Amino acid sequence: MRLLKYLLLTCLCAFALAGCQTTGTQNNRLFEMQYAYSAAIRWGDFEGAGNLIKPELRKKLAPTPMQLERFKQIQVSGYNDVGSETDKKKGSAVRIVNIGVINRHTLAERNVRYIEAWEWDPVAKTWWLISGLPDFWEGQ
Repeated sequence: MRLLKYLLLTCLCAFALAGCQTTGTQNNRLFEMQYAYSAAIRWGDFEGAGNLIKPELRKKLAPTPMQLERFKQIQVSGYNDVGSETDKKKGSAVRIVNIGVINRHTLAERNVRYIEAWEWDPVAKTWWLISGLPDFWEGQ
């Protein structure tokens, strides 16, 4: 009897999780994409981060060879989420982050505030970055 209760409980949990998966897929995918993007930036993989830009915008927003060389002059020391907002009906999300940046030549550290903008693609069932990579040299 105890085994039967255990099996019944396991089946109920499995069905409940299956139901949650369909409603949470868009949120889960956003989290996955933002995590992959922040990891790429933190580890200096700016080409990889550029691959998360919406394909239609990639030519316009992807880093140029000169920008990729410039990225080699910095080391990202931190990537902190300050706030975010998601509108599932519009298929848009915004995340504000503070990025710690160290100049490899002077070892001077500074913080850059960056706003990520994301757009849901219902056909590909994924989120795409539409704001481009951070500009670590804005105003300098």
